[in-house]
Amino acid sequence: MERAIIAAVIAAVAAVIALVLRRRAAADAPTQVRREAPVQLDRRDFARPDAPWLVAVFTSDSCHTCADTLDKARVMASASVAFEDVEYSASTDRHRRYSIDAVPTLVIADSMGVVRASFLGRVTATDLWAAMAEVREPGSRPAGGCEHSGA
Repeated sequence: MERAIIAAVIAAVAAVIALVLRRRAAADAPTQVRREAPVQLDRRDFARPDAPWLVAVFTSDSCHTCADTLDKARVMASASVAFEDVEYSASTDRHRRYSIDAVPTLVIADSMGVVRASFLGRVTATDLWAAMAEVREPGSRPAGGCEHSGA
């Protein structure tokens, strides 16, 4: 009888240890990245808030695609289009404020800060110019044109 009690206690301790080890080994759920562009900006956070349009590119120095996107977006700057490179190490606060979790993120916003078009990742110059034409003059983009998000 004494042996049976000892065996039962050992089995119970072994079961508890196995349960604890199994719970410790369970992996945490992976962090889910949103990868979405902001839909509204405060124009006072960016260059030339009085300009009718803003092209802002959220970048990082360690991003190889960002330089190409910046080159394509920079040429859009004009009297009516403000351009800004929002580089992460220089503008961490704005990356956090607008929940930027992937670079490059390019947004085209109107005078009220409403994001009318956006691109995540690499963008072609053709798609960027077509998006700008479309937000400035709706209906100007040919059917089957560029893919972009926005209102």
